[in-house]
Amino acid sequence: MGQTTFRIVVYNTTQRKEIMKIFVPGISDNPVTLMRRAGYVFQRQEGGEMSFVRVLAQSGYPRFHCYTKVSGVDLFLNMHLDQKKHTYGADTTRHHGEYGESKPVTEEGARLLSLLGEKAQLL
Repeated sequence: MGQTTFRIVVYNTTQRKEIMKIFVPGISDNPVTLMRRAGYVFQRQEGGEMSFVRVLAQSGYPRFHCYTKVSGVDLFLNMHLDQKKHTYGADTTRHHGEYGESKPVTEEGARLLSLLGEKAQLL
């Protein structure tokens, strides 16, 4: 029926970052339910995006971090790995994450694809 895709492209103010993107067309369940089934916990909603995390250690880090957005009945998911908490400086914020080409992110992407069904695919 539909296909799921991951696209690896993210920009910040200083450099291009690669992220794992998945597309799931024609979802029939609530995105919160889908992400909970995959082991993620709802974190917050900002605008049209919902944030979810899957913690890998008791300290809270590292953790997989996903942003989801629904467009009609289609789900878009962006995922990366947070190695540790953000660092805040005088004029900058540093994000300590791994993106689309790292082994843990690639493996988690494959796991999510299998859990989200045959319609799910990488962009």
